[in-house]
Amino acid sequence: MYIENINDPADVKKLNIKQMTVLASEIRDALLTKLSRHGGHFGPNFGMVEATIALHYVFESPKDKFVFDVSHQSYPHKMLTGRKNAFLYEEHYDDVSGYSNPHESEHDHFTIGHTSTSISLACGLAKGRDLKGEDGNVVAIIGDGSLSGGEALEALNYAAELDGNLIILVNDNDMSIAKNHGGLYQNLRLLRETGGKAECNLFRAMGLDYRFVADGNDLPSVIEALQAVRDIDHPVVVHLVTEKGKGFAPAEAHKEEWHYCAPFDRETFQPLMSTEGESWESLTADFMMKKMQADPSVCMITSGTPTVLGFTEDKRRLAGRQFIDVGIAEENAVALASGIAAAGGKPVYGVYSTFIQRTYDQLSQDLCINSSPATIIVAWASIYGMNDVTHLGIYDIPMMSNIPNLVYLAPTNRDEYLAMLDWSIEQNEYPVAIRMPVGPLTPSAEPVKKDFSRLNTYHVTHRGTRVAVLGLGSFFALAEQTAALLKKEAAIDATVINPRFITGLDEKLLRELAADHDVVITLEDGQLEGGFGEKIARFYGASDVRVLNYGVKKAFLDRYDPEEVARENHLTPELIVSDIKNL
Repeated sequence: MYIENINDPADVKKLNIKQMTVLASEIRDALLTKLSRHGGHFGPNFGMVEATIALHYVFESPKDKFVFDVSHQSYPHKMLTGRKNAFLYEEHYDDVSGYSNPHESEHDHFTIGHTSTSISLACGLAKGRDLKGEDGNVVAIIGDGSLSGGEALEALNYAAELDGNLIILVNDNDMSIAKNHGGLYQNLRLLRETGGKAECNLFRAMGLDYRFVADGNDLPSVIEALQAVRDIDHPVVVHLVTEKGKGFAPAEAHKEEWHYCAPFDRETFQPLMSTEGESWESLTADFMMKKMQADPSVCMITSGTPTVLGFTEDKRRLAGRQFIDVGIAEENAVALASGIAAAGGKPVYGVYSTFIQRTYDQLSQDLCINSSPATIIVAWASIYGMNDVTHLGIYDIPMMSNIPNLVYLAPTNRDEYLAMLDWSIEQNEYPVAIRMPVGPLTPSAEPVKKDFSRLNTYHVTHRGTRVAVLGLGSFFALAEQTAALLKKEAAIDATVINPRFITGLDEKLLRELAADHDVVITLEDGQLEGGFGEKIARFYGASDVRVLNYGVKKAFLDRYDPEEVARENHLTPELIVSDIKNL
């Protein structure tokens, strides 16, 4: 096999076209084997195999620098830059991350997992090169889906003013994670249909040179195009038309489904782990469908990730114009929601915790200053969510809970979540965010509150003395377990509290606790610094009440074991009880 002898990009240059074509097949075979056993981004990588081989054949990495947008297409690059064992041998599968990573190789220049960033970063590399009087090519690799992000468009606008080498490789497979949405895709389609010859050309309109490649999966064509722009003295766009999932029939036919895959059976293509049964996502989608059918002013917004709240293709079709996909544009999504709410609509925006970070200014300026009654559902906000360093869901509480006017809710169970969602949609006073729980969809053990307009009122589920345990959202179960163990091991009947509100203090209750409690414990599924617990600690700062805050230390965690992180941060009943007994 050729791939076994590729230890460095220099080895790619020794191959002829026929040999590189075989190499492409070998790369796809290795990807198929690993992804069927390990999971990962499938379609984007299969579509970029030939282009990646061509990049390393034509350019001199790492002197010539490649910046992969979002890194969903970086697996072939890793295989050609000394990391092939992580794709060939199962015992090495976890040696590399799913994203570009400079700690792994000198051929990676940034840790990248969020989208629409590559052109900005590449512009920076090019400008830095020119300021230092150095040479070399800088290549930004970006998919058509990522072009809808505001940062990508800002970077294209700036790139035209660079007076040195910059190559922007646009991987156009006519897909984001799901279907592309937005006006710029009309122009991309026109360019594809006219072989890049249409007079209307968004890249040329930005002041950029332009080259079109009709078949971005044809090695000779891609090599020819890249050789033509190598060492160019001005910015240029190379527009490649590729096929997402190329070389694997199920992925070619079902591009959205195969964007990312969990481990699957090679014969049946079915996931090895069951995906049947109700999930938080499907629960949300079913609830929203009923709301939208009953009220045409209710709408669902997503930013390029429609299944974040369970809106599969069939549900999107049923929802019609009440389902809005703005593409990869979180900032636009939040501002749009504010505008819809101001016009009397009832918008619900679903977003992963890791991506809500991209829109702080819009949350503050466009939404909360205007007190627009929109709803934001924040998904996978937990140490038990995504665990790559670029996709952490543990920073939303410090970020969002300190914005004035925002009501951030933390439901603890299925019924409470739906009640909060329903109240949020129907109320018209506040912008509301809801932290979707993780874990089992447990029903409520008691009647659920339906009206949350009396802000910052915590719910005491059990009244005890001496120790009070506040379990926020998904960590309420941990609070109950801690209280049970505390009673068993220390004969302390602890008070258990469901705070419900992340964004404010129930000062009346907290003062009452001070009368007969010596210790107050806070549990939150996120970063401690700037979080919920610190607000409680500040309240009791001048009193005799001891406050113990439990959460996750401030750090960029990477590919971690959640249970290990929990133990390291004393997020277990045993360790918490031990801390209390040692006071």
